[in-house]
Amino acid sequence: MAVESAPLLRLDGVDLGHGRQIVLANLTLDLHAGERVALLGQSGAGKSTLLAALRRRLAGDVAWCPQSHGLVPQLAVYHNIYMGRLERHSALANLWNLIRPERRAWAEIAALCEELGLDGLLRRPVAQLSGGQRQRVAIARALYQQRRLFLGDEPVASVDPHQALRLLALIDERHATSVVALHQRELALSHFDRVWGLRNGRLELDAPTRELDLADLDRLYPAADAPHPTTDVQRRAEAGDA
Repeated sequence: MAVESAPLLRLDGVDLGHGRQIVLANLTLDLHAGERVALLGQSGAGKSTLLAALRRRLAGDVAWCPQSHGLVPQLAVYHNIYMGRLERHSALANLWNLIRPERRAWAEIAALCEELGLDGLLRRPVAQLSGGQRQRVAIARALYQQRRLFLGDEPVASVDPHQALRLLALIDERHATSVVALHQRELALSHFDRVWGLRNGRLELDAPTRELDLADLDRLYPAADAPHPTTDVQRRAEAGDA
């Protein structure tokens, strides 16, 4: 894999957090075009905080798939995916699309749903879907955005390993660069070419996967009975972080 010499994004000694609360301290890292980065760390380590920072800095280049999915349960699968391009249309066009789906958009979204195993569900409200189906709808909406860089916060957490590999392959087909938070360590080593590992409010690991093994990744996840160094304040700041 060849990467550009100049990074897409560089963080140099940056503190990230919520308000005055620092979640990740003195963070230094580079993201290059062409990299597929697995973001690892136990719950509350700061993965969502880092992804939010990348999203703000990369802005319009980013296709975003949040951990909470960000779907509207009452709306159909079609409309939830269509929301990936809302900003490209006028308010009137978007309102009309709620009543009468636009033909070209319907065809594009139907093809995308077929690839994701959601065919036949375009008219079904998201509230009636399983957790795995909702996750695929969220991925479909991100893919429909057609950005050059993919950011995902646990986008394959609710699917089996076979589906996870298939979904990641679809993401790779459409995005040369990606940063994906996940907990599947074997998947991180087999599918990605770099790992960022967070622990104790710091970037503990930043290395190519060819230089790593499972033992290296296990160090990011201390034993369940070990004292957890995260403060109560940081836990509250990181509520909902995966």
